[in-house]
Amino acid sequence: MNFDEAVGYLLSLGRETLAIKLGLRNTELLLDALDNPERAFPSVQIAGTNGKGSTAAMLESICRAAGIKCGLYTSPHLVSITERIKTGGTQITPEDFAICATSVREVSGKLLAGKQIDALPTFFEQLTAIALLAFCKTGIELAILETGLGGRLDSTTAAGARIIGITPIALDHEEYLGHTLASIAAEKAAIIRPGVKAVIAKQQPEALAVLLRRCEQTSVTPVLVDDFQSIEDVTADGKFCVTFETSMGQYERVCPGLRGRHQIENAKVAIHLAELLRAAGFAIPHTAIVIGIETATHAGRLEWIPHQPAFLIDGAHNPAGAQSLRDYLDEFTPRPLTLVFGAMRDKQLEQIGEILFPSADVLVLTPVNNPRSAAIETLQPIADRFARGTVWDSDTSAAALQIAMAKTPAEGLICIAGSLYLAGELRPLILSLG
Repeated sequence: MNFDEAVGYLLSLGRETLAIKLGLRNTELLLDALDNPERAFPSVQIAGTNGKGSTAAMLESICRAAGIKCGLYTSPHLVSITERIKTGGTQITPEDFAICATSVREVSGKLLAGKQIDALPTFFEQLTAIALLAFCKTGIELAILETGLGGRLDSTTAAGARIIGITPIALDHEEYLGHTLASIAAEKAAIIRPGVKAVIAKQQPEALAVLLRRCEQTSVTPVLVDDFQSIEDVTADGKFCVTFETSMGQYERVCPGLRGRHQIENAKVAIHLAELLRAAGFAIPHTAIVIGIETATHAGRLEWIPHQPAFLIDGAHNPAGAQSLRDYLDEFTPRPLTLVFGAMRDKQLEQIGEILFPSADVLVLTPVNNPRSAAIETLQPIADRFARGTVWDSDTSAAALQIAMAKTPAEGLICIAGSLYLAGELRPLILSLG
């Protein structure tokens, strides 16, 4: 297959959430048939509800600063599927992606034909295998794997990471993970296995109780991220300078490259994971940790794009993420504010709307080019209930962007939020404005 054929094949398996099938057996059989590429390198696995992608990006940046050849696997992508698989900070090439995808497809077909599996591995199962195979072929020293959904039955868990991190847990994907914080935490806690080293971010009490109980059951002594930090300074656009303190050292006046107060928590998890890697034998000096945190980037997460008006792009696809965005908007953004909002219909739309919609002087509702997209008819009653400014709707995200630009003066701000799929649609259009 060439690259376009590979992407077409993966999409034919079903969109990754609509066609999700949780379980490790298919992934384990697939990896075994590929000669277990995941065994060629150690892995770090990061789970959680919000912040796991940013934490993974920070840790990967630290490792690059330390000269470690590192692979990074994240999801979802914004524009190209190649964004999900990076080595040394560089996306996999379309040619290499196609080569690995072809191998995974062939092996998947053989497993099905041999009746070792009942159906072809899913989009995410095969994509995880593609990433691990690509990392093996590239000869990486370490893989950093962002969990796709949950943890207990997520494909990335089949890699058998010995160091794991759990970022803050909140309600999301309830149809798959359960409708309480405890049930969701239990799914994510399952990546804590005997013999692993675990870093646990600051959690709500209900989630923390579940995580600590899992640690006790598996005889794991966790590293609990605490409040040992002091904010030294903050820029006008919401970048904080922080002094972090851990049991292993102090990091003075570190200025994370990612915006928002919540990134302080993600940085603390990344620092503790880096320290565990150092204890495991990786040469990660103090300076690499500082440089890595300060130079980390993660597109579509409180991403500020200068323009007149300026743009701010953020996923904010669940209530916890929406609250982090709202806190940032209230503290740092100029006025007037236009919010372009589109989301998936299976999200907690009422709660997200209640948090975000009152902050906007102008609200533009849009569908997203995705089968799971919430229709305008679904979003409009929520806007009627919570919006404080004028409300517009559009047929496409591109049309929504045009409305937003027409309604926002040069000194204002246009915020794109509600879904990373929406961010992926609009980011290239925004960047093309020059």
